Amino acid sequence: MLDGLTLDQMRVFVMVAETGSFRAAALRLSRVQSAISHAIGNLEAQLEVELFDRSGHRPQLTPAGASLLADVRALLIKVDAVRARARGLGRGVELEITVALDPQFPLPVLGRALGALCESYPSVAFRILSTPLGASFEALLDGECALAICGTDLINPAIELETLMTVRRAAVAAASHPLAQADRPLTTTMLADHVQVVGEDLSALTGQRDYGVVSPSRWRVADNITKKTLILSGIGWGSLPLWMIERELCEGELVRLPIAAFAEGGETTVQTYLAHRVDRPLGPAGAAFRAALLAALWLDDRDNTTGLM
Repeated sequence: MLDGLTLDQMRVFVMVAETGSFRAAALRLSRVQSAISHAIGNLEAQLEVELFDRSGHRPQLTPAGASLLADVRALLIKVDAVRARARGLGRGVELEITVALDPQFPLPVLGRALGALCESYPSVAFRILSTPLGASFEALLDGECALAICGTDLINPAIELETLMTVRRAAVAAASHPLAQADRPLTTTMLADHVQVVGEDLSALTGQRDYGVVSPSRWRVADNITKKTLILSGIGWGSLPLWMIERELCEGELVRLPIAAFAEGGETTVQTYLAHRVDRPLGPAGAAFRAALLAALWLDDRDNTTGLM
């Protein structure tokens, strides 16, 4: 009967398969070899299949055993996840953390922070929202997220801000675009006949303000991936974070534009912040994420890999 299966039997099965012998599994599990053999025998009886071929010097997985091994491993992973989640509940650890993320923030830095956090809090689920400009503040105020990595310094007494980094951006166009041949600062008049691809801001807080928009002809897009794709296709020009276009600049697919309204090299900057609501203190995992994010920033600043200042 399958109801008689035990987690111990499954763990023994996996250990024998991984170590290649009953004796090695017994050593790893600090048991006598007869106990390992007994556990495997009971498991085979419960499943009504032979898991190991014992005719040779070392036990070999049968086709049935090899097929069931993946299922047993998956079950044990889920069991361990449930135990970790239960331990987290006992310590008041969050079940899920929602982070509102401004698309200017370097994704490699976020990835390193989340990777470090997964090791400490494997049971915590993360939900990442793409929220440009004022949308991060709105998500916090509306209770849609616990933390926000935002690219604007709107002041609200209900939100605590912590400076993260300044992200460098550059105005670029595809190498085939007419503006790519410019050898002098490009004025608004000179840009009038060329489309500027800009990110759309639907936030009620900042949606009426244009950031870095200098061309009277513009296309609006929802995200930087779409923006980058349109620029690479030669449809127009626009500003993108340097961390996102380093390869394209190095390989000549994109060219910096000397926009007169921007700094040298067509650069602009965005200051980013970590924000949370004052009335909702961070839980253990949220605090650990903050620490992991700051640590990832320190490493990134040391290595200078994402175009930060």
